[in-house]
Amino acid sequence: MNQDWRDQDPEHEKDNRPERDRYAGEATEAPEGRSLTLRHSGDRGQSLAEQAALLYYRMTWRMPLHKLRLSGKLPLRLLAVPVDPVDGNRVQGMAVRAGHFLFRGLKKNLDGINFAELKLPPAFEDYVHRFQWLRDLDTAASRDQAVPVAEKLMEEWLEANGSKIRQPAWRPDNCGWRLLIWASHAPLILSSDDLVYRSKVLNNIARTARHLDRTADKATSSLGRLVAWSGVVASSLLIPDGRVRQIVGEAGLEKAMGEFFYADGGSVSRSPLNQMDAVILLSMLGQVYQARGEEIPEFVADALALAVPPLTGLAHYDGSMGNWQGSGAISADIVDQVVDASGIRARPLRQARDWGYQRVSSGRSVLILDAAPPPIARMSVAGCASTLAFEFSNGDNRIICNCGGAGLVGATIPASLARGLRTTAAHSTLCIDNSNSTSILPDGKLGRGVSEVELFRRDVENATRLEANHDGYGRRFGLIHKRLLLLRSDGLELRGEDMLIPDGKKRRRKKDDIEFALRFHLGPDIESDLISDGKGVLLRLKDGNLWQFRSTGGTIALEDSIWVDGMGIPHEVMQMVITGSVSSGGGATGWLLKHMG
Repeated sequence: MNQDWRDQDPEHEKDNRPERDRYAGEATEAPEGRSLTLRHSGDRGQSLAEQAALLYYRMTWRMPLHKLRLSGKLPLRLLAVPVDPVDGNRVQGMAVRAGHFLFRGLKKNLDGINFAELKLPPAFEDYVHRFQWLRDLDTAASRDQAVPVAEKLMEEWLEANGSKIRQPAWRPDNCGWRLLIWASHAPLILSSDDLVYRSKVLNNIARTARHLDRTADKATSSLGRLVAWSGVVASSLLIPDGRVRQIVGEAGLEKAMGEFFYADGGSVSRSPLNQMDAVILLSMLGQVYQARGEEIPEFVADALALAVPPLTGLAHYDGSMGNWQGSGAISADIVDQVVDASGIRARPLRQARDWGYQRVSSGRSVLILDAAPPPIARMSVAGCASTLAFEFSNGDNRIICNCGGAGLVGATIPASLARGLRTTAAHSTLCIDNSNSTSILPDGKLGRGVSEVELFRRDVENATRLEANHDGYGRRFGLIHKRLLLLRSDGLELRGEDMLIPDGKKRRRKKDDIEFALRFHLGPDIESDLISDGKGVLLRLKDGNLWQFRSTGGTIALEDSIWVDGMGIPHEVMQMVITGSVSSGGGATGWLLKHMG
C-alpha cells in the first residue's frame, strides 16, 4: 500500500499509463501559508483587453456566429487529450465489457438500453450520464477491446440525448463531469474512421460546452457549480478559439470555489465523498492545463493544496477513511490514489474548526472527533446528526467507529436503511430519549438541532485533551451534551466522560427523568465479551491484541450493529451501549478504553 502522503515522500511521482506519457506534466504545488479567498473578476488584475473580451463574451454568446461555432457547424477538433489522473474500477469495467452497467451492486443490461429513460436510482443514472463507466472500461480492457464497446454505447447515448436537452443527462454537474471524462478518454470514443460518427461526437462536445456557458451558475449545489465551471474552463482549453471563454470560466470557477470550500480547505457539505470528488475534479482540470502546456492558475493550485489535508485528516492509521457524513470506510488504496493524483504532499489536517473535524494521532492510534454542527440543509448530501461522535483506531484495527454509508444507496443500502444510518444512534455518541441531536425531516433535509459547538483542545502531560459540547438537546430537553476525551501519548489508553448539564437558557419541559443511551459501535472483526461484573467489555482484535472497555456509570449491553465499507456493503458488527437516566440537574458517565496486551 502506498503511504506517501503519510510518510511525506516528496520524490514520489505517479506512474501514468505509457501511451499517454506525452500528455503528462509535473504536478504543481501551492506555496505554503496561502489561504483560499473568494475574489471577483474585478480583482483579478485583468488588462483592458481582457475586460473588453469578457464584456464581449457576455453580450455575444447568443449571437449566430457563436452558436455556429459551439454547435459544431464550424470546423471543430479536440486540441489535446489530458491524462485521467485516477484509475477506474476494474470490476465495473469488466461488467461493461460483459454487457451491463454495474453500480453499487445494481446491474443494468445494455441490450436495448434506453438512455433517455434509464429508470435507475439517481446516483446510478449520474454514473451513466457522466460516462464514469468509460474510465472503468479503460482500466479493465485494452484499447482494441474497449473502443468497439465505447463507440457503440456513445452512439446510442447520442441518439437518445444528443439533440434534446433533458434531465438528468444535461444537468450542469453531469455535463461538467462528462466533458472532462470524454476529453480524458477521447481515444476510446474518437478513434473511428466514420466521419459522420466523429462529427456527432465533436458536435456534442461543443453543444455541451455551450450548455455549460448558460447553466454553470444555475447548478443547485456548491459542488455542482464547481464541476460545471470546471467544465467551462476545460472546454475553453480543449476547443479552438476559447480564450474569452477561459477568462469567464476561470472567474466563475474562482467564485464557485469560494462557495464550496471553507477557509481551512474543507467542503461546506462536510462530506468526505464531496471532498474527494473536488480533489479529483481539480486534479483532472490541472491535467487539462498541462496537456495544453499552460500554467495552472494560482487559485486552482492553491485550492487543491488546501483541499488535500482535510481529506487525509479523516484517514485512520492504516490510511483508510473514516465513516462520516454519509461516506463508507473508503479503502487506503483509493485514498492514496486520489492524493497521488493531486500531486500534493502535506500532513493530515489536525484541527479544522470550519471543516469541523479534530484529529489526534498518538503512537499507532488515531482519534477523530466530529466537533461541528451538521452541514446546513441546502449544502448537505446525506447529512448526519453526528455531532460529538468519534472514531478510534489502533494500527490496522478500527476499534470504535460509526455505521456510515448513508450516501451510498444501492443494492445493499436501500433508501430506508440509509435514512437510519443518518441518525444519531448510528454514530458513536450520546443519544437522549431515542431522538436525534439534529432532526431529520420527512423530505430528508436536516432540521433544527445543533446550532453551536464549543471546543477546547490542549496538550497536557503525556496526553491530548479534547473537550466539546453542543446545544442540540437544549430546546427539547434543556440539557447540553458535553464530551471529554483524553488520549494518552502512546495511544494505548483513551479516557472519556459524557456529561449532560442544564442549559441555563432553556427550561426543560418534562419533569420526569430522561433516558439516554451512550453508543460505541465496534469495528469489523472484533470479538466482544461482557465482563462478569456488567461494567466492562473485553475486546479481542483481529491481530490478537486485547483491549478492555469499562464504564463508571450505567449498565453496559452488547447489541447488534452494522458497519458500511467504501463499496457500500454493510457488515454485521456489535455495539457497546451504556444506558441510564438523568434528572433535570443532569449527570455524567465516565468510561475507559485501554490496551491490555
